[in-house]
Amino acid sequence: MYVMGINSVFHESAACLLKDGEVLSVVEEERFNRMKHGKKPREDNPDELPMNAIQYCLDEAGIGIEDVAYIGYSLNPEKMPTAAFHDLFSDEWGGAEGLKTFNEKVYLVDEHFKKMGFKGEVKFLDHHISHAASAYHASPFDEAAVLVVDGIGETSSTTFYQGKANKLEFLQSVEYPASLGFLWEVTSHMLGFSIYDAAKVMGLASYGDPAPYIDYFRQIVKKAPNGQFTMNNDVLKFGTITYDPPSANVDKLAELFEIKKRDADEEIEQKHEDIAAALQVITDEIILHMVNHLHEQTGMDNLCLAGGVTLNCVTNRVAFEQSDFKQLYVQPAAHDAGTAIGAAYFIWNQTLDNLARTPMDHAYYGPAYDDAALEKALKARNLTYSREDNIEARVAKLLTDDNIVSFFQGRMEVGPRALGNRSLLADPRDPDMQGVLNRKVKHREYFRPLAPSVLAEEAHAWFNIGKDNEATDFMLMIYSVNEGVKDKIPAVVHTDGTSRIQTVRTDTNPRYHRVISEFNKLTGVPMLLNTSFNDNEPIVCSPEDAIHTFMKTEIDYLALGDFLVSKEENRSV
Repeated sequence: MYVMGINSVFHESAACLLKDGEVLSVVEEERFNRMKHGKKPREDNPDELPMNAIQYCLDEAGIGIEDVAYIGYSLNPEKMPTAAFHDLFSDEWGGAEGLKTFNEKVYLVDEHFKKMGFKGEVKFLDHHISHAASAYHASPFDEAAVLVVDGIGETSSTTFYQGKANKLEFLQSVEYPASLGFLWEVTSHMLGFSIYDAAKVMGLASYGDPAPYIDYFRQIVKKAPNGQFTMNNDVLKFGTITYDPPSANVDKLAELFEIKKRDADEEIEQKHEDIAAALQVITDEIILHMVNHLHEQTGMDNLCLAGGVTLNCVTNRVAFEQSDFKQLYVQPAAHDAGTAIGAAYFIWNQTLDNLARTPMDHAYYGPAYDDAALEKALKARNLTYSREDNIEARVAKLLTDDNIVSFFQGRMEVGPRALGNRSLLADPRDPDMQGVLNRKVKHREYFRPLAPSVLAEEAHAWFNIGKDNEATDFMLMIYSVNEGVKDKIPAVVHTDGTSRIQTVRTDTNPRYHRVISEFNKLTGVPMLLNTSFNDNEPIVCSPEDAIHTFMKTEIDYLALGDFLVSKEENRSV
């Protein structure tokens, strides 16, 4: 039986296809249409389906939409408010009329699929249960406590569940306007970034001292009994958040912090770094507060995390290593794209009561291209290239000579982190490489860290990992670099002495594992610098995307399957 999951609610539009409970394919719409987040989040377009992602899933399985039995959509309009909820869905969404339009558009999803030839049933699922299912049913655990933390679902920002066998049980929720996701959005905007730029603020936080501003945050964000927390929305004004264009009213927040909102072109000052650091600390405190309560509530050893806030690898480490949980799973697309996965899993396991669960132990579920397609793309641009008998050894040697190599291999990763199949690779030993990549290739801020991909079997020798967990495979945990080796890998050590690591296993990505192993043979360093293969755009998907980005940036080599392209040989193309 085929079951499909869809997310097109606000952002990170995506599709997922299961066959008899096993994930066949997952992909985000932005990879095809090249629009960040897949679409613009507006009140009049939740029915704008990720058609490219849907078609890819169907083509990958060799089926038509008529062969799919169920489709899950990761929002339940029956649980949406019908009027402005506190200050949410107010003027910016056209008030009650805008919210009515939104809910009516959601119901059109069923009609759209039927026009495409779908004969099965569309199920509208709670947003947070879709998040929870994406983590629990994808995990290797037979039982687990599950915490979902994002901006908002229907009316909740945070939800507690427990999973046993093939069922998820709701325990409690934190209701809007208490929202860690929205707190990061408005603070990001106050600091001069987009409300989508939580990752930038997380990187900036390591440069700051939380002490000058942590008490400011504790005035507006407070722990409450039983794992709850509250927020002062008179100051935060979450209801003014808009995504098109990204904006928010941060006047009261800036007044509280006694600063002026930073404009995007203004210099970043110490106070901005300190506010980012304090935001990270308050987030760590609140999440740990909830995780500890969840452990007391369930008595379970295993923890699953989902929701956009759980892309914060600093908080994930605190939540796991400072709690009594013994095992952790964070799904690689923990943000809204992952709800497509969860919607499909929930129907298969919970609605249809199937016990079979096939964990996601890797993230490689997107498009792949055969040699003919790769070579066709190279010839279409009249590029000079060679075919390598041992591309892994060749790439490793190029990296030792301070070259930047774009590595395009196999099926694309799902989620926001490049994990070796659509990556830019460099030598972690080069102290100048972070600046070179951020400035000349990625065209981004100086404070953005770059991650190491390390052989899983060597990770403990280089990083202070307290408890082993699978989240490291997805670049969702951060660890201190062990003393005595920091100076060997300066390009991947952040200013605070930590690294956001990706552990690479031979059974889940043998080719990438071989590249790192070859580099280790040459240098004695069992890791590579890895960042996403893009330049202020979605991660490249097709060979045409890869060639376009390679040619417009200062990347030295492109490894496209077994084909190798040198920038020096093709500068005039």
